[in-house]
Formats: sequence, C-alpha cells, structure tokens
Amino acid sequence: MLVLAIVAWLGIDAVVVGEGRTPWLALAVMLFLGPVVFAYTLRPAVFVNDDRLRIRNPLRLIVLPWGQVASLRSGFSNEVVDESGTKYQLWALPVSLRARSKAARHDARAARAAARADARGGQGGSGSGRGRGAPWAGCRGRRRSGGGRRPGQPAGRVGPRRTGPWTNCVSCTSGGRGAGDAGEVTVRWAYEIIAPAVAGAVLLGVLWGLG
Repeated sequence: MLVLAIVAWLGIDAVVVGEGRTPWLALAVMLFLGPVVFAYTLRPAVFVNDDRLRIRNPLRLIVLPWGQVASLRSGFSNEVVDESGTKYQLWALPVSLRARSKAARHDARAARAAARADARGGQGGSGSGRGRGAPWAGCRGRRRSGGGRRPGQPAGRVGPRRTGPWTNCVSCTSGGRGAGDAGEVTVRWAYEIIAPAVAGAVLLGVLWGLG
C-alpha cells in the first residue's frame, strides 16, 4: 500500500507540474508499476466455502470444486493439486519454514502413535489418524477462533483447523469431498491487471524509442 501511494504521489505530481515528455513518462510508469505492485501485494487471496476453493493469484483466478481437489500441500510454497495433477500455488498463504518443521514433527508423532495403536489392535489410539488423507491430511475437525492459522504460524500447515474464511474441515465432515463435487476447474487470466501493465510498458517503449 505504501509503495502504491508513493508511485501515485510522484506520478500525479509529475503529470501536473512536469514539462515536455515528463508527464507522459510519469503516466507510463504509473500504468506499468501500479497494476504490477497491486497484483503482487494486495490482490492475492484464498476463498473457501462448502462448494469450491477460489484462489486469486497475482495474474490468475482459479476456481476448483471440491470434487476436483486431490491434495493441498506445503513445500517451499503452499499449493493445491487437482485430480489431473495440475498444481496451483497459493500466493496469499506464504510458507513459514519454522511452522512447516513443527507440522512435520507433529505428523511424525501422529504416525508413530497410529502405528503403535495398530500394533495394539487399534485400542487407545482410534482418534489419532482421523481425517488423514486427501485433501486435508491430519485434520481433526477442530475450529479455532480468529482464522485458520495459529498466532505466529503463517501457513506452515494449511487445511487443518480451518475457520473464518475456512469452513469445517472437508475430510472430517464428508470423507474428503465437499458439497460441490460437480464441475470443472476454471482458470481466468486477470486482464484487468495485465492490460494496463502492458499498455504502460508499450508507452514506455515508444517514449524510449523516440529519445
């Protein structure tokens, strides 16, 4: 937001009081930088309801019905994988390496507990593996107030404990599928971002070429 304010302030000032080619250069820079900065800072978001997962990335809008979601995983970035194997990054949910390590240790402990419970015939550990599997591994169907992430833990694990914009955990409520099984994955380019940025780049190129 601060970067956008600075670009707008300097650009408008140059357009108003500039001379010669300065106003056109300022306009071209604003057309190019404004959409790009907005796309990579304020635009990214993830929306979830009972029917679909909606991902708003810098340059694309992806809508996945729950029936098309195969898994959601965290590596160096958070990403969702559809049934065809196509991966989509979640720009709005950055990965915390510390939180990811804690989640990995938690999963390892849960796996060991489940293995011990299986060795004892399933007694005393029947809840440890509940909800493991696509699309939300390790979910225990809990609700947490104030959003789906613990304070200080930015998306080391996505999916379990989803609240706020995240509804009840899918794998616990309906066996890994939501109400919106039907439908296809749709991907739309953000032309409202791309068009002005391209126009600004073309105008900059023309002004540069004219010397």
